[in-house]
Amino acid sequence: MSTLNLRAKALSDVMGRQTKEVNPPSSRISDYYGVNVFNDQAMRMFLTVDAYNAVRSAIDRGERIDRRLADQVASGMKEWAASKGATHYTHWFQPLNGSSAEKHDAFFEPLGEGRSIERFDGGMLVQQEPDASSFPSGGIRNTFEARGYSAWDPGSPAFLIHNTLCIPTIFVSWTGEALDFKTPLLRSIRALDEAATAVCQYFDKDVKKVIATLGWEQEYFLIDESFYYARPDIMMAGRALFGHGPARGQQLEDHYFGSIPDRTHAFMREFETESLKLGIPVKTRHNEVAPNQFECAPVYEEMNLAVDHNMLLMDVMEKTARKHDLRVLFHEKPYSGVNGSGKHNNWSLATDTGVNLLRPAKTPKENIQFLAFFTNTIAAVHAHADVLRASIASAGNDHRLGANEAPPAIISVFIGGYLSGLLDDLEKNIKATMSPASKTELKLDIGRIPQVMLDNTDRNRTSPFAFTGNKFEFRAPGSSANCAGAMTVMNTIVAAQLRAFKKDVDALVDKGVKKDEAILRTIRDLIVHSKPVRFEGNGYSDAWKEEAAKRKLPNFPDTPRALDAWSRRETIALFRDTGVLSETEIKARHGIELHNYTLKVQIESRVCADMALNHVLPAAVQYQNRLIENVRGLREVMGAQAAEGATVTQVDLIRRISEHMEQVRTLSVGMTKARKAANTITDERERAIAYCDTVKPFMDQIRYHSNKLELLVDDELWPLPKMRELLFTR
Repeated sequence: MSTLNLRAKALSDVMGRQTKEVNPPSSRISDYYGVNVFNDQAMRMFLTVDAYNAVRSAIDRGERIDRRLADQVASGMKEWAASKGATHYTHWFQPLNGSSAEKHDAFFEPLGEGRSIERFDGGMLVQQEPDASSFPSGGIRNTFEARGYSAWDPGSPAFLIHNTLCIPTIFVSWTGEALDFKTPLLRSIRALDEAATAVCQYFDKDVKKVIATLGWEQEYFLIDESFYYARPDIMMAGRALFGHGPARGQQLEDHYFGSIPDRTHAFMREFETESLKLGIPVKTRHNEVAPNQFECAPVYEEMNLAVDHNMLLMDVMEKTARKHDLRVLFHEKPYSGVNGSGKHNNWSLATDTGVNLLRPAKTPKENIQFLAFFTNTIAAVHAHADVLRASIASAGNDHRLGANEAPPAIISVFIGGYLSGLLDDLEKNIKATMSPASKTELKLDIGRIPQVMLDNTDRNRTSPFAFTGNKFEFRAPGSSANCAGAMTVMNTIVAAQLRAFKKDVDALVDKGVKKDEAILRTIRDLIVHSKPVRFEGNGYSDAWKEEAAKRKLPNFPDTPRALDAWSRRETIALFRDTGVLSETEIKARHGIELHNYTLKVQIESRVCADMALNHVLPAAVQYQNRLIENVRGLREVMGAQAAEGATVTQVDLIRRISEHMEQVRTLSVGMTKARKAANTITDERERAIAYCDTVKPFMDQIRYHSNKLELLVDDELWPLPKMRELLFTR
């Protein structure tokens, strides 16, 4: 079928779609929430008391489950799964390719002579050996060394998808290095727990554990499946490499929080129902700013579970979309000229005594605790802004950062006018040497700390890292990213900063300074040293770029150079000393991310050249031939001299089409040559930079001339669904 017919068929298919309403099993979410999860309620029903207590101890205190009890857990888990129709099980893990992975095995085991049993024991639960050779390892493993291990993570409950019991696991190499996102995330959670609990002991001796929490907000676009198949760029690269912006985009701001289209609403209802069955507490849904862009968000959860739930939700969304003849686009910038999609990570800390450490309180003592964690977080971001930037670097996010609603690539912290004023006052009023009167007041009123009210900060959508009342919202991660990448870095830098804070406070106390005064002095030092990273203005402005340079804040607008942060000695020491990543693991991740960037740009370049030469140019030639036939016909009928005035427009169109066609062809050939040259570079970093600097720019130029042709060529002949159709046809 020709590309012309494909576009026509796509439009016809979209217009013929009907909403597929799927009703949830009950109108009350509480009736089916978590029914497909081996949660606490299910464990109480299917596990022995000893097995249940062992799992709870592993979840609450990180204690190891011995093999005998693991057999009991496996038996109960199998019985629960079988009662719901499960026939298979899999270790569900998150390798460094950005997706989740699973290999299904049946509970069935033959005994011979036509007999069989259903078998699932502790060994199968605790560990599997999937082939590790085809997953990214960054040189940790050779291709011919296939051995890798997945190991059960009791902190994230098993769940059912269709007839398969899915067991969340970590994934490590035969030699023990992490090959996934979950392993370093769990290490960072532990490091943060230890460091934060030690600081909490200054204020409340009852605190025995600090829990990192995460509430993510998932943005995405929807596209009709017919359009998806009619656009090779969206199919292969996840974004539209071609397409002139429509007259109407998002400038009327009429889509944001608008009425949800019926077809989209039906899709949302179904994926939410399936997610809720899996224990994912999705609560919010709404239209986003760009046409056909939407967002969903859950209630915040313990971080490890929240990360698993986000990865699982993305999978559920993609499967559900196909049922509704839709496709979900998680690319950070699928369409030029309208908002991109992010995954805002709302990060906070909670104690096992029920206190949110980033929630301002009413008493001066509680507010000193709040200020301690508040200022340490800001100081951590200031000290390690480059690593935080590297954690959200990707080919897709390079198109999004600094455009429309996305924050810029410069990492800064927004805390609002009130809190900025408070920190400025503390900077001025807390002296390194306090008077006797001040010390007396300190003892009686914990240092004259005023009451800090909740929600006294405005929102700044141009800030990558903003305080929003009782949490920090990291707005820079991209829509397609695994939250674990950014959150592992966030946990690690704060853990390191809290360790340094406690060391400084204890040093002052050892010198005879009272504990409360030592805490306040150290807080003041943090306020002073981290002040450059605080910014309340417009992050999109050129003035901010100049000001950020004066403040010596890092600014890495592209991924290959942003990833250099991983190779710094300070970064290696940071992750090594906190026990989150070894030097080998850091170097491996650096290499994997560079390679992934190269592959993404390489794929886009290949698709771009293919579409330019095999879709755009043939359509332009076909229309140009029509114009030539028209000119020739007029001259035959009217005579050459008489037809001269009547053919001015046609001749001008023929000339302009030829000019743009030649540019498309020449640029496509030049891009191919640049790509081939880049492919000869053996150094991973240099190859990624070559793709960034010498290959990627061609695509914008080819797009420009293709878009000009789109405006010149007869709409009937244009082979690709246009932006107006992609954005506004529902």
